[in-house]
Amino acid sequence: MEEDIITAVLYIELNDELGPNPIVCLPSEFSLENQMHISIKVITILSGEHGLVPESLVILPFPSLNLKGLIKYIIWEDESRRGNIGQSAITVLFKNVDDVIFYKYKNNLELIFNEITAKIIMLEKSKADMKYIINEIKTLERVILNVLYELKVKETSAPDMEAFPEISRKTSEFIDYKFKISICGDPGVGKTSLILRFTKKAFRRRYIPTLGVVVSDRTFKIDDSVVQLVIWDIAGQIKFETMRRQFYLGTDAVFLIFDLTNSKSFDSIPRWYQDIESQLKKTREIIGFIIGNKSDLINEKIVGFEQANKIARNLNLKYIETSALTGENVEQAFYNIAKALYESLKDDL
Repeated sequence: MEEDIITAVLYIELNDELGPNPIVCLPSEFSLENQMHISIKVITILSGEHGLVPESLVILPFPSLNLKGLIKYIIWEDESRRGNIGQSAITVLFKNVDDVIFYKYKNNLELIFNEITAKIIMLEKSKADMKYIINEIKTLERVILNVLYELKVKETSAPDMEAFPEISRKTSEFIDYKFKISICGDPGVGKTSLILRFTKKAFRRRYIPTLGVVVSDRTFKIDDSVVQLVIWDIAGQIKFETMRRQFYLGTDAVFLIFDLTNSKSFDSIPRWYQDIESQLKKTREIIGFIIGNKSDLINEKIVGFEQANKIARNLNLKYIETSALTGENVEQAFYNIAKALYESLKDDL
């Protein structure tokens, strides 16, 4: 599995005259048309950030190719280029079916990319022959494959983890139902902290904006069945509006989260619902919760229970108040949504 988990690796430069330019591609038979399609999207995202280059790895979808890319953006000082800077990106392409692996282990790969990036910057600054950059890209591909293989071995020895597809074939014997939950809401309302509380019993005290999407999961029993929730933490920033719509596909239920101390985030809930509804285009109604988070901030609450509950009823959703800090109602919210999905699926059988 690990040999073919990477579809291709591109090294893309922002050329002053040509624009997005894929100058390295492994394997070489990966079509030039696809290379250009990916390069334009990757560099367009970068150029649209007004010079702010993401320091961490970013995952972007390429729906028309059924691929996603793990991307490291690179910038360095270069007086010979426009604006006195050089810009490029390493893009590791993989199939949609393998995306959980990369979402789950993105942090494990961060150091590898950082080391290779530092070497590439040195080569770019010294105007080294392109063969040396090609060697670094080959090294990156080889090291990623080795790391994924080591993680695969580790997961095989830990029966409670199900990240890799071939392992899931073993675990499918005891997972009866799998549901995708999309978590949406304005930036800063506590989406990621809520998920961490549920999946890892942790609380993130420092807000870090989600880049695109982060995927996690948790498996538990309902009645005599084993249910797995695959939880998609979808970024709320406007700049991700176009790409996040791809993340809605396959959603079984939604959590629309707002901050009880922030009326603006509450006012955005109908917009989030409409955004999801327009993309899913399902015949049955959306199952889900509106969640008022940060219920522990009692003296700072602005949005009342009845006010939020009314919006939930209008959208045919349930309403619950939670606290990612204390854990209040977090387990109950996720369990209730799993129970609702489980029962609706059983009713359809």
